[in-house]
Amino acid sequence: MPAAPGLTRVLTRHADGRSELSLDPDLRVFVSDLVRPYGLPLREDLLAEGVGHAYEELAAGLLAEALGPDEPADVLVQAFDSPDIRPGAPTSLALSRSCAGSPLALGLCDQGTGGAFAALRAATAYQRTGVAHRAVVVLAEQTALHYEPAAPVTLPERHCAVVLVCETAPGEELEVAQESGADPGSAAEEVLRRAKELGEGAAVLLSAALEVPGLEVPVPEVSGLDVVRAPAGQPFTGLWSALADRLPAWRDERRPVLLADLDPRLGVLSTLTLRAGPRR
Repeated sequence: MPAAPGLTRVLTRHADGRSELSLDPDLRVFVSDLVRPYGLPLREDLLAEGVGHAYEELAAGLLAEALGPDEPADVLVQAFDSPDIRPGAPTSLALSRSCAGSPLALGLCDQGTGGAFAALRAATAYQRTGVAHRAVVVLAEQTALHYEPAAPVTLPERHCAVVLVCETAPGEELEVAQESGADPGSAAEEVLRRAKELGEGAAVLLSAALEVPGLEVPVPEVSGLDVVRAPAGQPFTGLWSALADRLPAWRDERRPVLLADLDPRLGVLSTLTLRAGPRR
């Protein structure tokens, strides 16, 4: 049996400004074709001004930083919620050329904030079957939507990319769970239950959209909990940027870690549980 996948590296990067691709005339054609069947108007002001960031430019350097030339990736999954501004070929294919190896490249969208967790599920499935040793997940969001949506959407305040590296390692435990039909009340109960299961000294990282009243005060059954809420403003990447900031210290302290996010629009509760193996 192959070793279980573990999360070994998490890197994040924010960016300002725009990509020159935001002025590509093909972007207008591409977006027009997408929204025409639904009768949605274009944001002509954004198209004329040139607003937005291409995910390949945003993530390629971070991906090269996360993996050295002697660390080939076997699988790369790129996930996003707000659309890319690059018309044409999937960005996952372009990003697969920014790291060592020739990884199988997959793209995942339309899963709301649960898309990051779904990407981890897909990537680690290849590892659990022994097909892949090293899998990479690339998350990205940018601030521009070049059409008027049919319903209100929350866009990020800044362009951001996150790279997660998963490698098979003895003793590591990485578990992703997703439950549909969740509401704020049932989601809070489930997160509190999972936090209690992790026990003393666990770290709990909550998305800005998830309220768990039972974790806002000391939990009698569990001592030494470290509860952190991801900052608002980055609906897709904020939770994972917070993990990039906190994970090194939590690993040094040997804390089990629980990440939790609720997408209220889709009713999906997503959790990630991390338990570190022996020190290397």
